[in-house]
Amino acid sequence: MPRRARLDIPGALHHIMVRGINKATIFEDDQDRVQFLNRLGENVFDGRAAVYAWALMTNHAHILFKSGKQGISTVMRRQLTWYAQYFNRRHRRSGHLFENRYKSILCDEENYLLALIRYIHLNPVRAGMVESMEELDRYPWCGHGALIGKRECPWMDVDYVLLQFSTKKRRAQDAYRRFVGEGIHMGHQLELTGGGLIRSKGGWSQVVSARRSGQKEEYDERILGSGDFVSAALKEAEEKIRLQLKFRQTGRTLTKIIEQECGGANVSPQELKTGSRRRIVSRVRIKIAKRGLDELGVSLAEIARHVGVSTSGIARAIKR
Repeated sequence: MPRRARLDIPGALHHIMVRGINKATIFEDDQDRVQFLNRLGENVFDGRAAVYAWALMTNHAHILFKSGKQGISTVMRRQLTWYAQYFNRRHRRSGHLFENRYKSILCDEENYLLALIRYIHLNPVRAGMVESMEELDRYPWCGHGALIGKRECPWMDVDYVLLQFSTKKRRAQDAYRRFVGEGIHMGHQLELTGGGLIRSKGGWSQVVSARRSGQKEEYDERILGSGDFVSAALKEAEEKIRLQLKFRQTGRTLTKIIEQECGGANVSPQELKTGSRRRIVSRVRIKIAKRGLDELGVSLAEIARHVGVSTSGIARAIKR
């Protein structure tokens, strides 16, 4: 069965899970973790995203953030591409570092935000990397310490999380810490690592009960939320896809976009494909890339093949 497309809805809450290929280690030491976090901070700022929780383990990582206008794909592509190149250079290895696709679950913020924050920050406890709340308070490789004021994390939206508990910072920090402590013995909660009906309903018994009473809910493996939330999220995603399909049905293609933009700027498609760095040519590339992304949903890699630069080059151009 082909993989379903991610639901990359700007302004939505996403639980991102990144894993090493074949469960391989992705953080060999603290230097790797520092580099990953420093780069994540840059990409979060650039993407106008908001991070609420994160945890770096040995062979995987969790990030909970609300995406900006660019969605999650741009931020994660920059993050993982850069880090894989850094890791391979530093550790003198080659080949893929991460599984082909990071996992992204679109979440109902109103009902799951706090539960997800707690679940993610308790990952080190469940893995046996720390054994108590006191150790977790001092643990540097998850966002818990920033929320209780033990360390700085300027790219994490600490204030938004604490406001869920109280308008008084000290009171909010204490309430948040108690909330996390109450979950320390909950163990692994499958419903918080994926979507689908069973997860959204809180277990198979709840699904059976709902069916017996004649209740029906829409569900999707890519979404964690109630039936109404799933319906609304799918509708928003489908509208974006429908618009792209409309452009395609009118005969719009990447080649035609290139012809239009080149013609309007008196730039030849041949010069575009040679990798010319003339200012006007660079501007045309950016316009083509943006239209390709927005109107056709074309990947940056495909755009790059048509305009004479690398995928990372196109990404940098759009960023600028």
